Amino acid sequence: MTSGATRPDTGRMAERILMIDDDDRLAGMVSDYLGGAGFRLTLAGTARDGEGWLKRESFDAIILDLMLPDADGLDLCRRLRATSDVPILMLTARGEPMDRVVGLEIGADDYLAKPFEPRELQARLRAILRRKGSTAAASDILRFGRLEIDRGARVARLDGEERSLTSYQFALLIALAERAGRVLSRDALMDLTKGEKLEAFDRSVDVHISRIRAAIEDDPKKPRRILTLRGAGYVFARDQDRS
Repeated sequence: MTSGATRPDTGRMAERILMIDDDDRLAGMVSDYLGGAGFRLTLAGTARDGEGWLKRESFDAIILDLMLPDADGLDLCRRLRATSDVPILMLTARGEPMDRVVGLEIGADDYLAKPFEPRELQARLRAILRRKGSTAAASDILRFGRLEIDRGARVARLDGEERSLTSYQFALLIALAERAGRVLSRDALMDLTKGEKLEAFDRSVDVHISRIRAAIEDDPKKPRRILTLRGAGYVFARDQDRS
């Protein structure tokens, strides 16, 4: 089942949930139950379809089955967590404790074994959404030594002084800073910032990185915040002000 199944909003902004599970009967039951509880549910029967939905639209949480016809749910969870912090609730017919441990270690927010009561699924889903909401305000500001990145206000400050960046440059900075210590290729950066306007030439990311460095580095010719790994991409340094 690859089509989106949604229920109308009931007066407030409904949370959007993506369920990736090839069990049509279970997916239909969950869709009816969560739809009646005010959620907007989109269904995908394969990992490929689920990833397709995630490239096109935004979701507040993902319900992910461990056993999919075209992928292992743990592998898919790992891929999703590499580029997104959207809450993930894993479902599985395998009840081994090790599966649960591995799922949580690679980034799942919670784990529910089949069969389950729809009410418990709803309760767990609401719990991870609450946790996500309660940490959102605190996590709006990223701090790296003297550099402060305010995601809510879309402002970067060095030593308390605002630094001028375009919308796309700020999006690039956020993509890097949220994944500090991780090497990101140009293609990965373009995928992560695909919602922003970008000139269509191969080295445009390099040009924007150069301008970001001019704004936030003490010496753009000797960068300590955004580092280049030749042939691999860029990495945002975790420790930037150490002598």
